[in-house]
Amino acid sequence: MNKINLMQRIIAELNEQACKEKAQHHLRFFKTAPGEYGEGDKFIGVNVPDQRKIAKKHYREITLNELEEFLRSEIHEYRSTALFMLCYKFEKADESERTSIVNLYLDNIAFVNNWDLVDASAPPLLGAYLVDRERDLLYHFAHSDDLWKQRIAIIATLYFIRRGEFHDTLKISKILLHHHHDLIHKAVGWMLREVGKRDKEAALAFLLKHYAEMPRTMLRYAIEKLDEDLRRQFLKGQLK
Repeated sequence: MNKINLMQRIIAELNEQACKEKAQHHLRFFKTAPGEYGEGDKFIGVNVPDQRKIAKKHYREITLNELEEFLRSEIHEYRSTALFMLCYKFEKADESERTSIVNLYLDNIAFVNNWDLVDASAPPLLGAYLVDRERDLLYHFAHSDDLWKQRIAIIATLYFIRRGEFHDTLKISKILLHHHHDLIHKAVGWMLREVGKRDKEAALAFLLKHYAEMPRTMLRYAIEKLDEDLRRQFLKGQLK
């Protein structure tokens, strides 16, 4: 199958699953109005399971150059499907191919520009790649002024958390502690909650030190799995 036919086929399969009503819902859900974080994004209304199904069908044959074209599309679901295909390719790739995949991801990071795109790609791509490498890039992203790079920095650590490594999650959480945006509040709170599922003492130690200065949303996300009495004490500021 040549390039044009392959890309046209993938687009046709995505378009077959498109739904105008879902697209309108996604425009609101992903905050695409002027001044909102997803301003100007375009949707055709394809569910994630359908995107994953199409991605899994074609990821072996599509090239990285072709994927880059999809990743730069103005259509959100095309970018999302491209990221799913990148993740599937990465999982099966050798070390050299993994480096090429991650380099493509980083070269096109500007197109990973909504929370669902970050959450689907940062742990299985960047987190997995950096697990045995220096992680300075995550700190560079955390200290940047780019909302999506900052979310990538903390969400990528989910891969480390699942391996029982919490150091980077806690350090980056501290960097982002006073962030202004609720998408970062939710992301940091989520990662702290994930730490707590595996090491309650580590999470509690961080929370006890910082909860009084944490944004309310971040705190609520972080303590969601704690017992009710302890949650109440955190929310009322009764812990020392």
